[in-house]
Amino acid sequence: MGNIRSAGEIAGAALPEIPSDRYGEGTPELVFLHGNGYPPGCYGPLLSRLAKDHCVWAMHQRPLWPGSTAETLTSWKPLSEDLLRFLDERRIGKATVVGHSLGGVVLLRAAIQNPERFNGLVLIDPVLFTPMAIRSWSVVRGLGLARRFHPWIHATERRRVEFDELDQLFHAYRRRPVFKYMSDAHLRAYIEGITRPKAGGGYSLRYSPTWEVHIYLTGIWPDMDLWRGLPNLRLPVLFIRGAESDTFLEVAVRRVRGSLPAATIRAVDSSTHLVPLERPDEVADLIQEFLKELA
Repeated sequence: MGNIRSAGEIAGAALPEIPSDRYGEGTPELVFLHGNGYPPGCYGPLLSRLAKDHCVWAMHQRPLWPGSTAETLTSWKPLSEDLLRFLDERRIGKATVVGHSLGGVVLLRAAIQNPERFNGLVLIDPVLFTPMAIRSWSVVRGLGLARRFHPWIHATERRRVEFDELDQLFHAYRRRPVFKYMSDAHLRAYIEGITRPKAGGGYSLRYSPTWEVHIYLTGIWPDMDLWRGLPNLRLPVLFIRGAESDTFLEVAVRRVRGSLPAATIRAVDSSTHLVPLERPDEVADLIQEFLKELA
């Protein structure tokens, strides 16, 4: 298909450069795409490990862009266009890209549509549901019931967004079962990644819950294109999943094996959908092994 141009480019309007965080220097270059609700800083332990041998560009997705509004996004497809624009801006030819969760789906769609732009893909616990789940969610969404039945929306909408001190947040999160596999050091890295200092003191969330909910509401329903395109993907692909993931389920793993038998799929024990935050060293080792095979 070639490069996908944004509406702003087609109209001749200049678009601001997509923001990113840089880890390491030199070459080779590696691009990282974060998940929904997880700014790049959350992945600091993983990205720092990868930066020992690569220059890692952690691209900010739309919810982290200054002045971005959720209403402008009706599906996740434009997020894949953003990735291609980012590669152009950084003058990265054939890219090796790592994506977690939402980032994995964004990457997969971009690679299916524009395989010539990529050298290899690492998909960490992507939000890739089976066709049956996609059809079911499409019905729920079509009936206007998505907000009621999505398992994470209500908690996200009630989430506290301002804090006096980070220790307060650490002690509150340390008690939550969702973080049971995170060490204290990794949990603190996560907390520092999701927050930023406020001008008047204290801290606030970097990632807007409004944007996070909107991402939930606009995803999954158009994803049959991923399953249609997967058998034709002729790129090296590594899937990494948390052995206890509630997102990239075993039934989806089996379907991936059938659709893309050349793909490598690895599970990390004692981990969940948050595997790159829980087990950054193990995940980094798997990625580095994969990258050596690409060289």
